[in-house]
Amino acid sequence: MPSVRPDRHGALRYYVPKKSTKLDPLRERPDLDFSKGVRGKYYQRMQEGTNIVLLAPDLMDAFPDSDAVNDALRKYQALTTPKRA
Repeated sequence: MPSVRPDRHGALRYYVPKKSTKLDPLRERPDLDFSKGVRGKYYQRMQEGTNIVLLAPDLMDAFPDSDAVNDALRKYQALTTPKRA
């Protein structure tokens, strides 16, 4: 809706607000196709929680899978965690 405001020289001018360049999150998007989507496909995985760690390439041979990494971390933790009396 236009409004009347003084410009920098004091003259009254009509101003029309610019349209927002942000996308409306509720508007339909014809370019997106969710017909093959599966609701809740990753729900269980996200509920369990995931931690993704990227290994350096030189460690790939020593730690070929997540079990090898977890075993090494448990051993390291056992060595470095102070024992309670």
